Amino acid sequence: MRKIYLFSLLTICSFVSVYGQLQSGEKSVPVKWGDMENWCVRYIKESALLGGKVQTLYNLGPTDTIRTNKAYNFKKTIWGISNAYASPAGIDKAANSTQPERRGNGWCARLDTKIVTVKVLGCIDIEVCVAGSMFLGSVLEPVKSASDPYASINVGIPFTEKPKALMFDFKAKIGSEHKVLKATGFGKKKWFDGHDEPEVYVFLQKRWEDNDGHIKAKRVGTARVRFSQSVPQWVNNYRLDIHYGDISKEPWFKKYMGLFPDGGQFKALNSKGKMERIDEVGWADADETPTHVILMITGGCYPAFYGYPGNTFWIDNVKWIY
Repeated sequence: MRKIYLFSLLTICSFVSVYGQLQSGEKSVPVKWGDMENWCVRYIKESALLGGKVQTLYNLGPTDTIRTNKAYNFKKTIWGISNAYASPAGIDKAANSTQPERRGNGWCARLDTKIVTVKVLGCIDIEVCVAGSMFLGSVLEPVKSASDPYASINVGIPFTEKPKALMFDFKAKIGSEHKVLKATGFGKKKWFDGHDEPEVYVFLQKRWEDNDGHIKAKRVGTARVRFSQSVPQWVNNYRLDIHYGDISKEPWFKKYMGLFPDGGQFKALNSKGKMERIDEVGWADADETPTHVILMITGGCYPAFYGYPGNTFWIDNVKWIY
């Protein structure tokens, strides 16, 4: 079994190292801050009710240090992150699941799936499962409620280009057990059948608003990959091709590559500054020009508060291929 695993791993790495090379006439363009070399370090002091500890948060963007409990200015960067400064009912709390980690002489990003506990007066009151994630967009801080974890996540940024692929370096530690933990903070934790897998995806959308400010979209381009096994050594220049138009009839199409069901869970700010669900209403023609891009890098493929604690995904050198 060990020989089979090693052979499979070497086969995957060899395939990627060849397939990951730029083809004739192509060029790579780094996604801004996607080299993972610049981070803002934030020190958030939690409320005395929660113990008053100082928690460290990280944001991908201009190098900075912030030592006060205040919302991060996401206008400085194009990257949102799962790390959150929350203040429901005036009670300050911070949780960190994505952080920089040394890679050679530089840095990469480490995304962890783990249990976060909230202790009130020294007793465990709430336990939630969180998966580290990074995405193009922003977070509306301070987060005021956990009842809808997507209500504060503004997903996607304006983007009118049509790259051929996304390229990045990665490695992964993924549990082999086929079970997923549900820990929402409400009720008991519960395990159920499934396999949590880190994933990276790109959705190019053509968005517009109706008369009531509701966000509609057609899917222009799609790329999505899930990693089902641990990859302990760095794979460099992994290439994720972007496919344009309706891909639902392609032989390689998987259900999770499809359109958001009923808008899914993603939301975005409309032109009036109000958070609205993104309702994908169909596939765009392959020659359509997008208005926005969603790029998501996440340590788990399940919704918020689900996952497999202990899974870790590392990523570096994110760039577009044209």
